[in-house]
Amino acid sequence: MPAMVVVGRFGAPYGVKGWLNVTSYTDPLDNLVSYRPWFVDRRGSWSELTVAQTRPHRDGFVAQIVGVEDRNAAQAFAGQAIGVPDSALPEVGEDEFYWKDLIGLNVVDRSGVVLGQVSELMETGANDVIVVRTEGGELLIPFVRHVVMSVNLPAQKITVDWQIKE
Repeated sequence: MPAMVVVGRFGAPYGVKGWLNVTSYTDPLDNLVSYRPWFVDRRGSWSELTVAQTRPHRDGFVAQIVGVEDRNAAQAFAGQAIGVPDSALPEVGEDEFYWKDLIGLNVVDRSGVVLGQVSELMETGANDVIVVRTEGGELLIPFVRHVVMSVNLPAQKITVDWQIKE
């Protein structure tokens, strides 16, 4: 099984004909509908789905899955993660990164002192924020050019212009 990337989540059933609400984690949000095939995470195992059709609805989408014919069948998918193979994602440009590639990287300051490891990223509206797990807790560091000096994926390191105030 190829490496999977979670790109969305099924929500509650929509209507009585087996459609499901879908929340997209992609940017832009409508990238989700172009990825194929979709997989669903069922108790830690990925199963391939065939998407019959999708359409925009409110802040997300609704999708019809082949073989899901009624509301009861759709309910079984509610809350399940939607994944696609890592290879389905487009190549990133220079100075662009998938969040999945940043999680686990060491974060060091300008002088080379290790601050911690990236545990997650958050979208705040103004800019993304890297959450760095440290010995003493967490640091929230804005992922902006004047703070993030470099990202070196092969070296598994992010260098930041950031000082811990004691």
